[in-house]
Amino acid sequence: MEDTNKLLEVLKNLEQEHRDLDEILFQLQEKNTVNFLQIKRLKKRKLFLKDKIIEIKNKLEPDIIA
Repeated sequence: MEDTNKLLEVLKNLEQEHRDLDEILFQLQEKNTVNFLQIKRLKKRKLFLKDKIIEIKNKLEPDIIA
């Protein structure tokens, strides 16, 4: 049960960071920022977070095929 609570907390934090990155990327693109390297790094981080979120969700709710 404690592991589940830890996973839920980590999941919540990762989802928040993912949303924050989404907002930052939107603002950078809206301002027509030309720093493509920064945008690329943020997008990579966002993809990494998405993979981690999926991994944790799968641990919490395993896909059981009966």
